Amino acid sequence: MVSESFSCFENKNTKAMNHISCEELKRKFDLKDRFKLVNALDEERFRALHIPGSINICRDEDIQKCLGLDDVIIVYCTDEACNRSILLYQQLEAFGYEKIFRFAGGLRAWESAGYELVGEMAA
Repeated sequence: MVSESFSCFENKNTKAMNHISCEELKRKFDLKDRFKLVNALDEERFRALHIPGSINICRDEDIQKCLGLDDVIIVYCTDEACNRSILLYQQLEAFGYEKIFRFAGGLRAWESAGYELVGEMAA
């Protein structure tokens, strides 16, 4: 479950977001770069389908347990219309994380590019 502070979080002072494309994300995988790929969807949706290597963070208390302030963090959700990755990005920023990127295309762009998805609903 998403905590109230996470789901209702707004930060009007947020600077422009850093974005990463599908191709750039794939390149990071291929080069074995060190980064944390974070799925911002709820636990049930994460179990159903996610990008391999992702971790799921949908509660405030998971942030500091799973992520270090020096980590390069890439957040994603379903697609550009999904705001869960935006909310998580803003929450991370408010907690002092600086190396954050949003993969706006999310699951749909990854799958459309022909890359593997895993989970209970994966083909």
